[in-house]
Amino acid sequence: MTSSSSNGGFLVRNQSSFSTLYRLSDLFFIAATWYVSFFVTELAISSESVLLLLAFCAVFQLTSEAFTLYRSWRGAPTMRIVKQAAICWAISCTATIVLDYLLTEGISNKSSTVIGWFVTSLVALSLWRLVTRLFLFEIRKKGFNSRQAIVIGATETGEQLALQIKSHEELGIRFKGIFDDRAPSRLPNATHSDLKGSISDAIELAKKNEIDYIYLALPMCAEDRIRDILALCSDTTASVYMVPNFFVYNLINSKWHSIGSLQALSVYDTPFSGASEVTKRVEDFILGLILTTIAIVPMALIAVLVKLSSKGPIIFKQKRYGLDGKPISVYKFRTMTTLDNGEEVKQAQKNDQRITKVGAVLRKTSLDELPQFINVLQGRMSIVGPRPHAIAHNEQYRKIISGYMLRHKVKPGITGWAQVNGFRGETETVDKMKKRVEYDLDYMHNWSIWLDLKIIFKTAILVFKDQNAY
Repeated sequence: MTSSSSNGGFLVRNQSSFSTLYRLSDLFFIAATWYVSFFVTELAISSESVLLLLAFCAVFQLTSEAFTLYRSWRGAPTMRIVKQAAICWAISCTATIVLDYLLTEGISNKSSTVIGWFVTSLVALSLWRLVTRLFLFEIRKKGFNSRQAIVIGATETGEQLALQIKSHEELGIRFKGIFDDRAPSRLPNATHSDLKGSISDAIELAKKNEIDYIYLALPMCAEDRIRDILALCSDTTASVYMVPNFFVYNLINSKWHSIGSLQALSVYDTPFSGASEVTKRVEDFILGLILTTIAIVPMALIAVLVKLSSKGPIIFKQKRYGLDGKPISVYKFRTMTTLDNGEEVKQAQKNDQRITKVGAVLRKTSLDELPQFINVLQGRMSIVGPRPHAIAHNEQYRKIISGYMLRHKVKPGITGWAQVNGFRGETETVDKMKKRVEYDLDYMHNWSIWLDLKIIFKTAILVFKDQNAY
């Protein structure tokens, strides 16, 4: 039998050795940053300090195994690898801090050294993964460390999969064609150039060890056919993957969930669960607390101006839909002479006569939103997320825009991805609201703490430049 990975044979044959090398490299960087931190701070290395290092290394290795840090990440985004390493690092830091506290019966005099070690070790572990990833990308583009893959099923899904494999050479997956038993006249035109034979031809290639990956891209309704093909694949050593055409359902943060002995795939789900939920809440609380503290004096001055400018309350409370569509009260400085909060709510328009002079300035600069930091600290809103609309507008648009209510799978935000992309202020047409919803769902698809910081930064710049706020 021939090898399927002539150019990547050495790496393939020694994969377990490279995994061990990766583990040892992580331990080296952890130990090196530990030593450098003590050297720079001129703190003597004690037996307790060595014990902290050993504890950190042990916990890091255990959590790395639990989070499968050293598995093959071929095809996974680079930042996902870094994030996984950061989670293992954070758990190790926590365990080390607890151990240090128990050993010293309080915060030790080497706390600054330990903090320096923690920070530099995270930087080293992250950079090591980025450099290694870039190196693997380059050698894979040159044909080394490659895997041979075929697609069974000349379907739209199979066509898209083939396109993804061919357009991402850095993954090191060499596309060897699509295989299908149907006549070419019955297949999509786009798959003809990639068609290499029948399914039996594909199995024969796999039996000769010329194929590493087999992707089944058949419709979910073809259960019997899939079962028959899987039986044939079981007589090969290729890794077999099912690629169902789930994309037609516009999945949002889909995950597999265990229900007893069965598996269920979530179609519409929140991106904030587990570690990401904690990260988002910590981000909101810390930034919310800092910004609220900074805004206390401006808020007091604005409150006086609002009270003097016109009759009515200083704070305008309006019911909006929060997480999972549950009603919440959103706070804003009052900017209008009327307080719409019923079944019919008219959006603010340019030169709206209801807006006070002070209110016009507040709306232009978004200072009327400052009380919403209280909503953030309460946990009802986020700093970044889909902007909450009046309940009357929610009920109006959910009837005419498909997927509108999915934006409520996350907490509403003071600012959002739609707002920094030109969809702030009035949405006088359905098309504008559709675009806003598209950006909201895109945010949910691609959320990261870096995206949140990017949106906050862009919001700060746009506040004084945007012409859509009135």
